[in-house]
Amino acid sequence: MRKLNGAIALHLGVLRQLQSSSSISHGNPLLHQRWFIQRAAATPSLSNFRSYSTEMLSNDLIKIMEQRVLAIERRSACLENLMNQPEASPAEYSKANKELRKLRDSMQLISELRTKQKEIDGLKSLIYECSEDKDMLDMATEELCLAIDEEKRLQSLLLKSLLPKDDADERDCILEVRAGTGGEEASLFAVDVFKMYERYSQKKGWKFEVVGVTESDLRGYKEASAAISGVGVYGKLKFESGIHRVQRVPLTEKSGRVHTSAVSVAILPQADEVDVRLRNEDLRIDTYRSGGSGGQHANTTNSAVRVTHIPTGMTISIQDERSQHMNKAKALKVLCAKLYEMERSRIQLSRSKLRSEQIGSGDRSERIRTYNFPQGRVTDHRVGITHHAISDMMEGENLDIFIDALLLQQEMDAIASFSSTQ
Repeated sequence: MRKLNGAIALHLGVLRQLQSSSSISHGNPLLHQRWFIQRAAATPSLSNFRSYSTEMLSNDLIKIMEQRVLAIERRSACLENLMNQPEASPAEYSKANKELRKLRDSMQLISELRTKQKEIDGLKSLIYECSEDKDMLDMATEELCLAIDEEKRLQSLLLKSLLPKDDADERDCILEVRAGTGGEEASLFAVDVFKMYERYSQKKGWKFEVVGVTESDLRGYKEASAAISGVGVYGKLKFESGIHRVQRVPLTEKSGRVHTSAVSVAILPQADEVDVRLRNEDLRIDTYRSGGSGGQHANTTNSAVRVTHIPTGMTISIQDERSQHMNKAKALKVLCAKLYEMERSRIQLSRSKLRSEQIGSGDRSERIRTYNFPQGRVTDHRVGITHHAISDMMEGENLDIFIDALLLQQEMDAIASFSSTQ
């Protein structure tokens, strides 16, 4: 088949190396793809698989890359020529310089790849010319093998640089957890999920700041939100959005019957001031006395804040802090993140895989992951991976098994899209 079958053809070399299980259907390429992701995710160093797999580029994909490379080289030359024109206006110069900076990393890789390909051509010529000199032939052959390996590595890096990127991946994020179907048990599980992400963030060295919590009667969480800050936080956590289903015996269950409940999770990229500009006339800010567990500071001052964005009707309420100003700042941060994601979803609707309303209805049928406590397993239904140490997972351990598999799936889909658009 000349045209790439999505990302599957790209990974056939790895599949051939890994196929040792009789459970794989050799006649179904979609099962090949899923099995590859499962095996890769279960491997201690997934990055090795990702690097290895993307080195095995098909001839079709290399031809497509070459077309893109030629287009980038022509565009870069055009921009440099424009910037050298004395009659170029400051606005034109600034625009060209900005675009050129975006191409800089790809151009650096292209330059290194061109140099390496010239070296390969020279070594091939040397091998042809010294076919009678065994020592020289052995040395040139060894150097050629090393040069070809380096060429594959550069091609792999170049391919990744050419794939579409989400500018929000490097941003901080807002985490929202909301109890769905299941009553108090859903609220109690919301606490577990919220704390799972808190522990995971701590292990990653990220800053985890609780923004707001609304408790249930049994001290579960009806809703909880946090601001998570660190390098590439949103890009790492964005696929956690969706419905997380739990199957376990609730604390309130007397007969020991297993119940099914659901919690919804949303991951929103944090917005900068330049992304979302809030006008005072678009905001209605109300203050009221906070509720809670009591104490000398509860219900004595109007410290709780409710911010309403009038154009959209969106409302954010925060009462987590004793200070009205701090609650207002947190509410505005969450509001900006929601408005930013709403605009992103509107712009990228045709090509984005992220839903504009990630939080969902909380219905147990809209599941992306199931936590089965009696069986001690966690299953991600998008990539078909099951992990059998649920207690470790809830402590923030091994969450990367799912996250890395989903990132690998994203990369494979991007490569498939890269090929199919040509």
